[in-house]
Amino acid sequence: MENNYKNYFWILLDILIAGIVVNLIFFVMPTIQRFGDSLTPARTLTVTAEGKTTVSPDVAEVSFSVVSQGTNSETLASENNDKMSAVVENIKSNGVDAKDIKTTGYDLQPRYSYDKNTGKSYIYGYTLTQTVFVKVRDLTKVAKVIGGVTPLGINQIGGISFVVDDPEKVLGAARDDAFKKAKAKAEEIAKSSGVRIGEVVSVSEYQNTPIPYFAERAAVGGAGAASVPTIEPGTQELKVNITITYSIK
Repeated sequence: MENNYKNYFWILLDILIAGIVVNLIFFVMPTIQRFGDSLTPARTLTVTAEGKTTVSPDVAEVSFSVVSQGTNSETLASENNDKMSAVVENIKSNGVDAKDIKTTGYDLQPRYSYDKNTGKSYIYGYTLTQTVFVKVRDLTKVAKVIGGVTPLGINQIGGISFVVDDPEKVLGAARDDAFKKAKAKAEEIAKSSGVRIGEVVSVSEYQNTPIPYFAERAAVGGAGAASVPTIEPGTQELKVNITITYSIK
């Protein structure tokens, strides 16, 4: 009987040891490996590079304002609204979608005058400024859009900017350029230091958005100022800056 107990003990001990070994192999060791892989190597090399690509803008952005003055606020608002409605319809007639026309300002301000005799200020009139922001996606129509709204009451045109509507679609070339420059720089530094670069440890990116081309904000005249301006969108240089950390051997 005693021998049977001893046999059971050793069998159970063997099973326990086998379980511990299996647990170490399939659970503990992979966890340790993953933890080790997550640690930043003690020896690293960090480089920064800038990639560039030149593109042609595909959207023009411009704001139009009707600025009116009068003594009666209701009459002033009615006249201003009629002018802006005609402007919006004209812009749409040039192929601009309604979703690309947005009212961004409606500002009614009283005009004050100071009476020296009474020492008081009083309202003698109002200034109403109504502004719409427009995206023109067909750049061949930008000049026509601008030239067409001035006879309709637009007397202030905001700075025109030419932008790339979806920069992510064209940033790939700049990003590839940055990666190539970063790797070449890292290899050059490693060679000079007598080491070799290993795997990429981390990557960070910063996009240097270009400053769009702006035309100056301008006040325009009345019905006689209907000449079509010359508009040139030019090109833009998009930039991507990346920082890459390599392990070194």
